Amino acid sequence: MPLFPAAEEPDPASGFSVRQSSRARRLSIKVYPRGRVEVVVPKRTRARDVEAFVEENRSWIAKTLEAFAEKHPPEPFRLPARIRLRAIDREYGVLYQPAEGDGKVRYRVNGDIVTLSGRTDDDAACVDALRRFLSATAKAHFAPRLKTLSLETGNAYQRMQVRGQKTCWGSHSSTGTISINYCLLFLDPALVRYLMIHELCHARHMNHSRRFWALVHRFEPRYRRLDSRLSDAWKEIPTWVGLH
Repeated sequence: MPLFPAAEEPDPASGFSVRQSSRARRLSIKVYPRGRVEVVVPKRTRARDVEAFVEENRSWIAKTLEAFAEKHPPEPFRLPARIRLRAIDREYGVLYQPAEGDGKVRYRVNGDIVTLSGRTDDDAACVDALRRFLSATAKAHFAPRLKTLSLETGNAYQRMQVRGQKTCWGSHSSTGTISINYCLLFLDPALVRYLMIHELCHARHMNHSRRFWALVHRFEPRYRRLDSRLSDAWKEIPTWVGLH
């Protein structure tokens, strides 16, 4: 039984989240510029070992967060009036229509307008509705792209699902399910293509070995530059999405 459940939100007591990875060979810490701290650990890592590792690196974590805060001051939260999705070359206006007696917020799309109706005075409910819009949009546009790339590369998969992962842009499970982060909608199409190729290549190599990267290179020779850009692409995700 895992010692740590999959955690996407930092634990209130510790201030960091823990993610188990079957590919991890050692403990590592990721500090994100918007203040999130994640500890990546191999499976079957003991809780006390994680706590000791974090304690040893407290000073580095604090200095890194301080440096990020100076370079990238916190952005104020505000609901969007427009949403630009670079990956599919679309831009939507967002309208908010309050409705009394409705405890939920629903969305509907008409052309290039997304309308939210219901408790639009509830920011969290509005964000949840917009995330559902992003998820549906990503599924509609990314599914055919992934299928085409699968045929082009000869790397098969069983199914695609869209999620809002805080820890990664995509993943490929041992059962053949490729998970795509809907936040990719905000990025350059070249980064989306690279991410899909990356995950498809895991169909043959469920690791990041030399053979894996050689296979990625076969289909995307610019993978090093694109991988570096993708690692830093958090800053292109609007603050209101609340994931990166």
